[in-house]
Amino acid sequence: MSAAVLAGALFLSAVPQIQADDDHAKCQRRIEKAESRLDEAVRHHGERSPEAESRRRDLNAERDRCWKEYHGYWSSADHRWHTERDWDRNDRDHHQEH
Repeated sequence: MSAAVLAGALFLSAVPQIQADDDHAKCQRRIEKAESRLDEAVRHHGERSPEAESRRRDLNAERDRCWKEYHGYWSSADHRWHTERDWDRNDRDHHQEH
């Protein structure tokens, strides 16, 4: 196999991984934005306010979306991807830090 063909094949095999990494980054940004909106609602209206509860539902919807796509979700509280569907517990931990 020529070097050009081999290079082309290697590039094409890397494209799906690049796309997957980009999709993970988009998912992470959506979750971070939803976490930020929840944090703001908690600061302005209180932990169990209707506004915070609404933002919490939005955050959980984003986490669920990522879970369905990648079987994982991002947590800004500990700056990592989780592979367990445990965000209810982590949501409480996240807000105790603030």
